[in-house]
Amino acid sequence: MEQNVTMLNLCNLPPWSISSLQYNSHPQPIKIQGSEHACRRLFAVLDNIEMAEVRGMRFHDFMDVRFQLHQWQKETSTSGRRSLKNSYLRFLRGWLFDSNSIEGAVLKGWVESRLGLVPTFHHQRIESISSKEYYQYMFERMQGSLRTSSIFTQLDCLYTYVQYELTRSMPETKHIRLYRGINNFSEHYKLAQTGKNRFHMRLNNLNSFTADFEKAWEFGTRVIEADVPLSKILFLCGVLPRTLLKGEDEYLVIGGDYEVKVLLG
Repeated sequence: MEQNVTMLNLCNLPPWSISSLQYNSHPQPIKIQGSEHACRRLFAVLDNIEMAEVRGMRFHDFMDVRFQLHQWQKETSTSGRRSLKNSYLRFLRGWLFDSNSIEGAVLKGWVESRLGLVPTFHHQRIESISSKEYYQYMFERMQGSLRTSSIFTQLDCLYTYVQYELTRSMPETKHIRLYRGINNFSEHYKLAQTGKNRFHMRLNNLNSFTADFEKAWEFGTRVIEADVPLSKILFLCGVLPRTLLKGEDEYLVIGGDYEVKVLLG
């Protein structure tokens, strides 16, 4: 397969670095271009709020106002109403329902656009950016992006907020151990075996994981165990109030090359 990175991205680290094993061992903060500046007043307010659930509601209020999400009923055209109504929450719900949906293509597209990591799977394996599978993914990505207003910018703010929350709740933590249930390796590439049940594996550019070891077995006959840098977490269920988004103990993890342990059922 081709290298899973592009030449350009919109953050402070090059794509090849973010994708590497070395980055996972020694992670650094990932700064999306312009996002911290755009959210600086929000974070000044959040610094004075103790309850995480209240901070989550303040973040949503910020998104609501900045992207005029509450204005959808005032739009006169169907496309205008849809573009505002289909906010970042719609795309998160779509991913949680099916990561190979159009919403999933958009979220994978955000990772590719901002971090420079190309997806390796969407419905089927993507071997290269010149393959028909990649064009199908791009078609769905564009379809989804047309559904809403500035969805990539909304996801910039979401990632920046999640990183703020993780840093605030776990200031001394660099990694968290997560698990992913699978039935086969079609979505990922085993690049090398490094020990008994241990592999150097290339994960898709965005993946669902869980912190609940037992729950991971509900999704496959094998479980991937990985120590994930906090900086590679785009979203986790619980960071927003359940009144906004109901979900299981799921983490959306940015991919690349990982050292993993594969557990067999």
